[in-house]
Amino acid sequence: MSIHEVEIDALQGGSADLGQYRGKAVLVVNVASKCGLTPQYAALERLHARYTARGFTVLGVPCNQFMGQEPGTSEEIAEFCSATYGVTFPMTEKVEVNGAGRHALYEGLVSAPDAGGHTGDIRWNFEKFLVAPDGTVAARFAPQTEPDAAEVVAAVESNLPA
Repeated sequence: MSIHEVEIDALQGGSADLGQYRGKAVLVVNVASKCGLTPQYAALERLHARYTARGFTVLGVPCNQFMGQEPGTSEEIAEFCSATYGVTFPMTEKVEVNGAGRHALYEGLVSAPDAGGHTGDIRWNFEKFLVAPDGTVAARFAPQTEPDAAEVVAAVESNLPA
């Protein structure tokens, strides 16, 4: 399954147009503003800045399914991310990543295993999926795995477009 055909809105309205990432590597991360892992935003922004010129982006996907840790409106989320962490990477609308209301984007991601073999439901905020330029999942990382961890950086570098 390619993420490029999935329809999802941008955080502040309009289409997020995932087709624009065809031929690029994308790190899809379900994010939240009031989580113990929220400081990962800083490392996500650094990763995005480091590789964006080489065909890579981080894609933040706000989700409020884990203890209500993303309660804000689209405007509040955007303001928090920009003011607190200087986030410049794209963000989608707030969606559900688990359960009957799981967004189609996550339907296509959750079957990919992480290094420990976990597949299925998202375990917590900041679970990461590296999507290859062809739209398939190249790697999955647990929420606690820092965005600048050696295994994440190596996976990003090995999936950058030629």
